[in-house]
Amino acid sequence: MSQKTSELFASMGARLAITRNEIGLSQAGMAEALGVSHRAYHSYEKGQRGLPVETLVALHDRFQVDLMWILLGNRSARVEHDLKALEEFEVSLDTYIEKRGIKLKTEKRGAIAARWYRSFLQGKPIDMDDVRTWIELLSE
Repeated sequence: MSQKTSELFASMGARLAITRNEIGLSQAGMAEALGVSHRAYHSYEKGQRGLPVETLVALHDRFQVDLMWILLGNRSARVEHDLKALEEFEVSLDTYIEKRGIKLKTEKRGAIAARWYRSFLQGKPIDMDDVRTWIELLSE
């Protein structure tokens, strides 16, 4: 697997873990809901394998998940979006993880920021307890 592919899989896995947490399922529960083995699902979240098209379709059909976010993460911001709010969130995120000595890979930190920003743009505020849970899920 090339470096670029492994980074892509890791980023998708991080966003998948965040999504699963929002839905409120365990890895085993999500695997069952999507019709895949627990081992296969675990490898998707760990970024060891890419998600098959069938699994992506099941994810969307079953939970109405935004597949563009799972696959691509944060899309380019348009000028009218509030980038100041994103900057403030990222500063808060970095301060939180630094104060606690939490190690978080760049792509996982990016997945958290992207998920927060997406919700912000949709007018759906995310509770900071959820952000802390995401950090716990994705920390090394």
